Amino acid sequence: MLTTAAGRALLEAAASRRSIRRFTPEQVSDETLRTLIESAGRAPSAFNLQPWRWVAVRDEALKSRLQEAAYGQAQVGAAPVLLVLHTDTLDALETVEQTFAPTLPADKAAGTKAHLAGTLGAQSDADREAWGAGQSYIALGYLLLLAETMGLGTSPMLGFDPEKVKEILGLPTYARVPALVALGHPAEEGFLSTRHHADRILVVR
Repeated sequence: MLTTAAGRALLEAAASRRSIRRFTPEQVSDETLRTLIESAGRAPSAFNLQPWRWVAVRDEALKSRLQEAAYGQAQVGAAPVLLVLHTDTLDALETVEQTFAPTLPADKAAGTKAHLAGTLGAQSDADREAWGAGQSYIALGYLLLLAETMGLGTSPMLGFDPEKVKEILGLPTYARVPALVALGHPAEEGFLSTRHHADRILVVR
């Protein structure tokens, strides 16, 4: 059992997080937003490639168009910020040197770059970005939990037309859009949903 203050805070955040669909008018500051995104970026990814990208939408006209693309879900327009999570694994591959530790030996850096070019780089756009989407869901989980620790409410959504979302925001045609996330200061407690007990979903061998 975690006994540190940080550990207890994370356990409490996991237990208290709800999907929030009503928000106060209070804005999420740019500083808070950057802290949240950078902290969520600490999520692990294979080869440290970090293929996830975020668009933070504050503009009301854009949010209105995105709400239509999300089948009218009210929280899209109600939230002060709508986060659009999308992949750009191609960009991640082309800028992979930015993810290398400064202490990484040159030969290992060159070897990793060559390996990625020969594996992910050789895949189709669809397969490459599907891989990136799998990685991006890890960052999404981090973001939802971190937002809770920061007193922010979130509502992750999978119900939307990804092609319309990409068109509205001018995202690359090859990108995948794993989720939209309504973000803001909660104006409700959210619905307490039932979760499986560990004995229901865990097998120890």
